[in-house]
Parts: sequence; structure tokens; C-alpha cells
Amino acid sequence: MLRCYIIDDEYHSVEILISYIAQTPGLELAGYATNPLTALNDITGVHPPDVTFLDVEMPELSGMEVAGLVKPYTTVIFTTSFREFAVEAFEKEAFDFLPKPISYARFRQSISRIQRDQEKKITSQQREFFFVKSDVRGKMVKVAIKDIIYVEGAQNYIKIHLTTGNMMPYLTINEIEEYLPSTQFARIHQSFIVNNEFVKAVEPGRVILINDHSLNIGRYYKDAYLKKIKGDLLISRRKY
Repeated sequence: MLRCYIIDDEYHSVEILISYIAQTPGLELAGYATNPLTALNDITGVHPPDVTFLDVEMPELSGMEVAGLVKPYTTVIFTTSFREFAVEAFEKEAFDFLPKPISYARFRQSISRIQRDQEKKITSQQREFFFVKSDVRGKMVKVAIKDIIYVEGAQNYIKIHLTTGNMMPYLTINEIEEYLPSTQFARIHQSFIVNNEFVKAVEPGRVILINDHSLNIGRYYKDAYLKKIKGDLLISRRKY
């Protein structure tokens, strides 16, 4: 079941999406807000929604600004009457861009893509390896997930740092993120995905790996990452 949230300062637009969510199997409404400031507390809380439908043009905070703040917590789908925002929306790594007025067919198409991605993520939790293309024509190289220390974005390529060496396949960091189990790996920066098995310490603004290499934690990813690792934090219940 995908939990959906709606942010739009025009209530009639909210109502349309509420009706679409109600008639679509596998979806439930987690909440909505006409004020983006109110929505931030809901989305970055203990139970963030899986999907957020986000209007671009709003007072106080624009949809683009909100997207930057909530991206580590939820999948963002932009909704707007202004098609010229489409390029900027995808630069913000939005999952999709729905031009208003939104038809149910277009809404369903976007949701179907998300549901397929969710199925891939479930599969990724059990995956132990994958193959990537090498520089040698026709050759594919096996990558054991347990050997990945961290992944680094490098423009049109990624650099996979392994216990056995490094490789640079022609992939984006978003593409490989889909293949990595979220229980073990975490996105800590726009350019870094870290394997928590190799994290020695977490300090303000950075993680220290077991090889003493440090990686910066991006400010948009900090809260989500700290919330994730606090699940493994052992704290005494005694009072001082």
C-alpha cells in the first residue's frame, strides 16, 4: 500500500487528487496541506508518506524549495499548470511531472511506474549481486553487494568503491540506488550512497568509514540518515 500526501494551495486541486487516490487500488491518503510549511512537519515525521504530490507555485515556499527539503523522505511528483517548470522539476530529481488539469489516465500511469519501482526495491532487499558492463566490449563484471563500501556519483558515471578495488560503470547514482538494499545502504548526499556495514563512526556533517575515509553528509539528507541510524543506537535507560 502506497501512502500518498498532497501539497497544493488550491483546494479544488487537492480534491481531484484525493478522488484519484480513493479510486486507485494500492493507494491510501496519508494527508494533505494547502500550506507547505504545515506539510513539512508531516512529511519529515516518524511515518513519512511514500509519495508526495507537490504543486510548484505556492506562497511562502515554492514547490521546488519544498522538494529539496523532503526529497530524502518521500518520492516527489510535481503538479503544475506551468509546463515550463518541467526541466527544473527533473533537475530536482522529481519522479514525475503532472501538468494540470491532471487526467486520471496520466495519474494512473505515474502511479503504475512507482508501483513497479516498489516491486524492484522489494526484490533488491534479497539481491546478493548484480552485473555491470565493463570497458571491454561485450564483457560484464559481477559486483557482490556485500563488497560495496560506498558509491560515488561522477557526472555520467558512478564510482563503486569495493573491498576488492574500484570500478566506474556508465550508470547514474539513482539507477544503482534502486539495486541496493535500503536496510543496508543509505543515501547521505546527492553524490554518495554508503554501506552502513563499513561505517565506523558518524560525526557532525560526515561519516567515517572503517578505512578512515570520510564522506560529507548533505544537509538535505542529514535528518533522514540520522533518523535511520538511530534505530540501531543503543542508549541506556538509566537516569543520571
